[in-house]
Amino acid sequence: MKIRERTLPPGWYPGTEDQTRETIQRYLREIREPAGVERPEGIAGVVPHAGWEFSGRIALEVLLHFRKPVDTVVVVGGHLSQSAGIIAAFEEGYETPLGTLMADLELLDKIKERCAAPLREDRQPDNTVEIQLPFIKYLFPDSRAVALRAAPSNDAIELGRAIKEAGEHLERTVTVLGSTDLTHYGSNYGFAPEGRGERAVEWVKEVNDRGFIECLLSLDAEAALRHAVENQSACSAGGAVAALTFARESGVRQGKLIRYLTSYDIYPNESFVGYAGVVYKR
Repeated sequence: MKIRERTLPPGWYPGTEDQTRETIQRYLREIREPAGVERPEGIAGVVPHAGWEFSGRIALEVLLHFRKPVDTVVVVGGHLSQSAGIIAAFEEGYETPLGTLMADLELLDKIKERCAAPLREDRQPDNTVEIQLPFIKYLFPDSRAVALRAAPSNDAIELGRAIKEAGEHLERTVTVLGSTDLTHYGSNYGFAPEGRGERAVEWVKEVNDRGFIECLLSLDAEAALRHAVENQSACSAGGAVAALTFARESGVRQGKLIRYLTSYDIYPNESFVGYAGVVYKR
């Protein structure tokens, strides 16, 4: 069996099974009891992909809203140029500290058949998908997964539609998790149109990130892509766009913002990143 090995070192997320379980359980205790979790109905969501201590609680809280049981969780990340198309992990499973998370290669094959954009093999290490896999293994131990990355282009919209059609064809219950960070601000990222300090933080929160989040909540995939490209308001926007398109094609009409913060709120610094958790329910 060919397994996709872990590439991120401890520090991004824990290195051992015991440490991973303890960390997730600590996050669960710290998360305020989310409304609606008694009957989780989420079919898709958007989460950040920084190291767990910065964004893990948001990702975990969104996943708590996902319906159970579910056959397959599709994770769509990014870190691709606009022209990069769609790439996928072709391995039979994914290594996590909690054991192997098995892949749903049958669903992946159907996605490939129905997606207008060709799917190439993902041969590069990348945090956008990997960082989510231990959460999925913990919360959905009997589910399979599909790992994809989508460019911030119309290919992400086509991917969202293809996932919906493939799941219906196989009569799978499928959820889609888009892995997307928001504005990367400051000298570390070469983007500081509002200078430094509190003024910059307020602009990121109230203008740049808010504009992209509003596109997500209204399920406007085309506007989300434009906003991300024109305003540098999202890193790996293709992941979010694929997830919201899947939700839109499934009949969802509005998203819900579960939580928003920036790395500045955790560790104040001249350079910082925005993080949002969004869930889509029918």
